[in-house]
Amino acid sequence: MLADADAEDAAALKAIGIDLDAVRRAIEENFGPGALRLPRNAPPKRRGLLGRFTGGGHTPFSPRSKKVLELSLREAIRLKHNFIAPEHIMLGILREGQGLAVRILTDAEVDLARLREDVTRSVRDQAA
Repeated sequence: MLADADAEDAAALKAIGIDLDAVRRAIEENFGPGALRLPRNAPPKRRGLLGRFTGGGHTPFSPRSKKVLELSLREAIRLKHNFIAPEHIMLGILREGQGLAVRILTDAEVDLARLREDVTRSVRDQAA
């Protein structure tokens, strides 16, 4: 099932001129090998009084991630949706305009305005 999702993602990105393998390589170049792999086992939660103050494995969002999520919510509201879908997050990323994703898209010479229009149209068509 994961392979099917990867194939669908690769096809969607290819349709707008983006090579998924190139994106993966760019992410690993910026964040290190294995940056896209999920951790196998979560660390055990700390118990007791000290565990409450020394962290429980929660990694906070970066300021840019928080901004993208906020913009994603605004995009969902603008489109009169009561949920945030991946398309809203993509619109939030495009609206924020400064992260690695936008840099990869720009380096791939993707027309960001057109991509924004296409994603907006797609999410509107899905809701209809």
